[in-house]
Amino acid sequence: MPEDAVASPAEALLRAVEADDQSAILSLAAETHYADLAQAYQELEEEQHPVFLNSIGPELAADMVVELPEGMIEEALDHFRPAELKILFRELSDDDRVDILQAVGDEARLRFLGLLGPEDEELTRSLLRYEYDTAGGRMTTRFGRLFASMTVKQAIEYLRRDQENTETLSRIFVVDARGHLIGRVRLRDLAFNTWDTPIRDIMEEVGPEQRVLATADQEEAAHLLLKYDLIVLPVVDEFDHMLGIITHDDAMEILQEESTEDFERFGGIAADQEESTYLSADPLNHFRRRAGWLVGLAFVSILSGYVMMRFGSVLSQVFVLSLFLPMVVAAGGNSGGQATTMVIRAMSLNELVKGTGLRVAWKELRTGFMLGLLLGLCMALFTAFVLPAFKPGLPAGIGYPRLAFSVAVALTAQVTSATFLGSLLPFGARAVKLDPAVVSAPAIAAIVDVSGMVIYFTVARALLGL
Repeated sequence: MPEDAVASPAEALLRAVEADDQSAILSLAAETHYADLAQAYQELEEEQHPVFLNSIGPELAADMVVELPEGMIEEALDHFRPAELKILFRELSDDDRVDILQAVGDEARLRFLGLLGPEDEELTRSLLRYEYDTAGGRMTTRFGRLFASMTVKQAIEYLRRDQENTETLSRIFVVDARGHLIGRVRLRDLAFNTWDTPIRDIMEEVGPEQRVLATADQEEAAHLLLKYDLIVLPVVDEFDHMLGIITHDDAMEILQEESTEDFERFGGIAADQEESTYLSADPLNHFRRRAGWLVGLAFVSILSGYVMMRFGSVLSQVFVLSLFLPMVVAAGGNSGGQATTMVIRAMSLNELVKGTGLRVAWKELRTGFMLGLLLGLCMALFTAFVLPAFKPGLPAGIGYPRLAFSVAVALTAQVTSATFLGSLLPFGARAVKLDPAVVSAPAIAAIVDVSGMVIYFTVARALLGL
């Protein structure tokens, strides 16, 4: 089979760029989805970007630019002349236009705003008042709007005139004379009712729980869309004036962004204001995002060494205890990390509200105790029946059953305390207005490393009579 027959659109585009065949680039780009265009653009070398953009032109580039990582948007726009940028911005929906302008620098934003027409500039400036990560920053104002005083015939005629300026007609919202949101109708409701039927009689009321304030966090909007299985979510101001909508595809994008941010923070990587792909990010950027956590945790880990110094006499008397030390410490880190992950996940899904901290702690305390008993029993059996075969040697007066009991008690206490602590840390972070995801796995591991050593050596010294 010829190679061209199995090539993806992105691969064909890349080959056309390599050949500097502008007509082929334009032809392929016209048949390629804008998401694939964005992927192809990211895979090109930087010096190939001008050829690609000049070939496809501003109209095809408009939707593609929206799909680029934030760190590449301004660079792509700077390849176009002002006249071409006017065409590009005219092709964009209002929410996409705002997303792009929020991704560029202040100087570029002012320059691009000056290229918009009067109406578009006024609308864009009004939307830029909202932060990018709020519902208002992600909404579009292109939605189907009807008045409660209309009849079905008037509504259809009104929508027909306004259809080009509407992103979706799957849900059409009903407002009163002052613009307050009062209900919604479906297009089929209009199709299957007589023309003289009042809109007020066929509309479905929109409860306060199925709308979101423009100033609310974007994650709250996405969760409302999922919770109530909505196609679009109305965005209102504090007086319930209808401002715009957030669609289900916006919700998917929001959740992807939030999960990426939580994942990076949970891994001890500082949040970055500039979104970029892994390969396009500068090594210095990676260094800056990771260094703070690593340095901080390194100093916390010094405490582990201090604990070992303080309990050095215990190890010197019963050196076989060093065999179980990494296991006890790791078990605490694993169980604490599991508890924190479960709690942060429940928080992100809005399953945990204020006042549930004690219930969560009690649940995790019991879970941790059962897990600790299981691990302790396993290690006790290993110590009592398997370890003697390796003849590690024990001091006089200390037998394998006694050592097994000490290890089991220490392990149970470590897993129980680590699980309990892991469940409380996210609530502590939220109480001091921090993102719970900041309480990351490396931080928990560093904390329970120290507590695990203290528990292990204290239990061993007490039960072994050292």
